[in-house]
Amino acid sequence: MPYTITFLKLRDYAEWKSGFDVEQGSAIRKDSGMKSYQIYQTEQNPNEVIIFCEWDNLDDARKFLQSEELQKANRQSGVIEMGDVYFLKEVEKASV
Repeated sequence: MPYTITFLKLRDYAEWKSGFDVEQGSAIRKDSGMKSYQIYQTEQNPNEVIIFCEWDNLDDARKFLQSEELQKANRQSGVIEMGDVYFLKEVEKASV
Protein backbone atom coordinates (compact mmCIF):
# COMPACT_ATOMS: atom_id res chain seq x y z
CA MET A 1 0.00 0.00 0.00
CA PRO A 2 1.17 3.58 -0.59
CA TYR A 3 1.31 6.03 2.33
CA THR A 4 2.37 9.55 3.17
CA ILE A 5 3.58 11.12 6.37
CA THR A 6 3.17 14.91 6.55
CA PHE A 7 4.42 17.22 9.30
CA LEU A 8 2.44 20.39 10.08
CA LYS A 9 2.92 23.30 12.47
CA LEU A 10 -0.40 24.90 13.35
CA ARG A 11 -1.52 28.18 14.86
CA ASP A 12 -4.13 26.29 16.90
CA TYR A 13 -5.03 22.60 16.69
CA ALA A 14 -8.75 23.08 17.40
CA GLU A 15 -9.01 25.76 14.71
CA TRP A 16 -7.20 23.56 12.18
CA LYS A 17 -9.21 20.45 13.07
CA SER A 18 -12.53 22.24 12.62
CA GLY A 19 -11.42 23.19 9.09
CA PHE A 20 -10.11 19.68 8.42
CA ASP A 21 -13.42 18.11 9.47
CA VAL A 22 -15.71 20.10 7.15
CA GLU A 23 -17.67 17.99 4.70
CA GLN A 24 -16.02 19.66 1.70
CA GLY A 25 -12.56 18.71 3.03
CA SER A 26 -13.60 15.12 3.44
CA ALA A 27 -14.95 15.02 -0.12
CA ILE A 28 -11.77 16.57 -1.51
CA ARG A 29 -9.58 14.02 0.28
CA LYS A 30 -11.72 11.11 -0.93
CA ASP A 31 -11.85 12.43 -4.52
CA SER A 32 -8.05 12.83 -4.44
CA GLY A 33 -7.54 9.13 -3.74
CA MET A 34 -6.99 9.23 0.04
CA LYS A 35 -8.26 6.01 1.60
CA SER A 36 -7.68 6.71 5.30
CA TYR A 37 -5.75 8.94 7.67
CA GLN A 38 -4.46 9.06 11.22
CA ILE A 39 -3.57 12.29 13.01
CA TYR A 40 -0.92 12.44 15.73
CA GLN A 41 0.13 15.31 17.98
CA THR A 42 3.62 15.59 19.37
CA GLU A 43 3.80 15.16 23.12
CA GLN A 44 5.63 18.46 23.52
CA ASN A 45 3.31 20.65 21.43
CA PRO A 46 -0.29 19.87 20.44
CA ASN A 47 0.05 22.37 17.57
CA GLU A 48 2.61 20.14 15.85
CA VAL A 49 0.89 17.28 14.07
CA ILE A 50 1.82 14.35 11.91
CA ILE A 51 -0.72 13.01 9.43
CA PHE A 52 -0.31 9.43 8.26
CA CYS A 53 -2.41 8.72 5.12
CA GLU A 54 -3.12 5.70 2.97
CA TRP A 55 -3.63 6.37 -0.75
CA ASP A 56 -4.80 4.64 -3.89
CA ASN A 57 -1.39 5.52 -5.37
CA LEU A 58 1.49 7.91 -4.73
CA ASP A 59 0.88 9.95 -7.88
CA ASP A 60 -2.53 10.95 -6.51
CA ALA A 61 -0.93 11.79 -3.17
CA ARG A 62 1.65 14.04 -4.84
CA LYS A 63 -1.01 15.84 -6.86
CA PHE A 64 -3.14 16.45 -3.78
CA LEU A 65 -0.29 17.58 -1.55
CA GLN A 66 0.92 20.04 -4.23
CA SER A 67 -2.55 21.30 -5.16
CA GLU A 68 -3.60 24.93 -4.85
CA GLU A 69 -6.79 23.68 -3.21
CA LEU A 70 -4.83 22.19 -0.31
CA GLN A 71 -2.59 25.25 -0.04
CA LYS A 72 -5.67 27.49 0.22
CA ALA A 73 -7.28 25.21 2.84
CA ASN A 74 -4.04 25.21 4.84
CA ARG A 75 -3.89 29.02 4.85
CA GLN A 76 -7.54 29.30 5.92
CA SER A 77 -7.25 26.74 8.73
CA GLY A 78 -4.13 28.13 10.38
CA VAL A 79 -1.30 25.98 9.06
CA ILE A 80 1.87 27.91 9.87
CA GLU A 81 4.22 25.51 8.15
CA MET A 82 3.84 22.39 6.07
CA GLY A 83 7.06 20.61 6.85
CA ASP A 84 8.53 17.45 5.42
CA VAL A 85 6.37 15.04 3.46
CA TYR A 86 7.43 11.42 3.03
CA PHE A 87 6.04 9.18 0.29
CA LEU A 88 6.16 5.55 1.40
CA LYS A 89 5.66 2.12 -0.13
CA GLU A 90 4.82 -0.66 2.28
CA VAL A 91 7.54 -3.30 2.26
CA GLU A 92 6.42 -5.50 5.12
CA LYS A 93 3.67 -5.67 7.72
CA ALA A 94 3.44 -8.11 10.62
CA SER A 95 1.69 -8.51 13.91
CA VAL A 96 3.77 -9.22 16.98
